[in-house]
Amino acid sequence: MNLKMDVILPILISFGVSVLLSPILIPFLKKLKFGQFVRAEGPESHLKKTGTPTMGGLIFLISIVVTSVFYINVYPKIVPVLFATLGFGFVGFIDDYLKVVMKSSDGLKPWQKMLGQIIITVILCVYLMKVMKLGTDIRIPFTDKSVDLGIWYYALVFLVMLGTVNGANFTDGLDGLASSVTVLIATFFTVVAIGYNAGITPITCAAVGSLLGFLVFNVYPARVFMGDTGSLALGGFVASTALILKQPLVILIVAFIYLIEVISVIIQVAVYKKTKKRVFRMAPIHHHFELGGWPETKVVAIFSIVTAVLCMIGFLAV
Repeated sequence: MNLKMDVILPILISFGVSVLLSPILIPFLKKLKFGQFVRAEGPESHLKKTGTPTMGGLIFLISIVVTSVFYINVYPKIVPVLFATLGFGFVGFIDDYLKVVMKSSDGLKPWQKMLGQIIITVILCVYLMKVMKLGTDIRIPFTDKSVDLGIWYYALVFLVMLGTVNGANFTDGLDGLASSVTVLIATFFTVVAIGYNAGITPITCAAVGSLLGFLVFNVYPARVFMGDTGSLALGGFVASTALILKQPLVILIVAFIYLIEVISVIIQVAVYKKTKKRVFRMAPIHHHFELGGWPETKVVAIFSIVTAVLCMIGFLAV
């Protein structure tokens, strides 16, 4: 592997595209009135964010695509990762479009969003098995062993894809939170991909660079939000990358923030339905800390630090 051409260059290309595209696309989104609608039941401090351009996930999606164009012929294994990233991003784009353009507060119905995610997952699974001949074995964290799951592998694929995508979606609730957490996860997978010589390094590097560029405009106070367009795409990227590396279980470690965000929502809803009492001040859990007095920037910083530490543990696991 040529470190300069296959690692450094895609990071720089994607970063450059992201940084240069943002000042063009953000005013365009604002002009089209693609502004964020903030629900009244959310934290009061978020009401001032109403009107901030959303669907900014298009910025890093375009950046990833542009960068991938230079490498896709030499690195065909990036195709399924690119497909999952764009596929889930497309589902999120439709949801965002219905919300901010068609003024439908709920966007896609839950079953419609889930159906779209299932279709993308089925296509990905077929590609992995029929085209890539990936096999149904996975590596076991903290060991040098693998296990062949056979037919149960397909159930795991759906669990990993849908769980990770929706975890990333719940994590996108504070300025720079999903971007900061995911750029660390993408960096982790880049190092692992280099170590395994997995053939997907250019796209993991593209994700790192594009998110760094996006963060320039997404950190507090955010000038643009990624929307479901971005958060679902990031979940698709993380999950598909883990599957290519045969390390789906390591997601439980490095993407723990995704996991805890989902679990907090499940617990909150289940307990409230049964007892009419709330476990958390508000779910997802980042709002719990925010309403507990933590500044938005502190929540993002702490969650990012936790992810960085967990990525170190992840290196021990793989």
